[in-house]
Amino acid sequence: MFAAIGAGIAVFTGLGAGIGIGIATSKATDAIARQPEAEGKISKMLLLGCALAEATAIYGFVVAILIILFLK
Repeated sequence: MFAAIGAGIAVFTGLGAGIGIGIATSKATDAIARQPEAEGKISKMLLLGCALAEATAIYGFVVAILIILFLK
């Protein structure tokens, strides 16, 4: 029972990653609207940030799977 609760909590990292990526995309869109000539640099930084945020979500998912498989 506690393993299922722990796995559920671990999956919540996806929620944080989704919110973080949404906020980052919003800020990048605002920045590009203000300075269109800096679009290349902003896009590179946005992609890097989104990749790192998504990696944390994947780590949380992997931890949840490991909890379910090994702590039955």
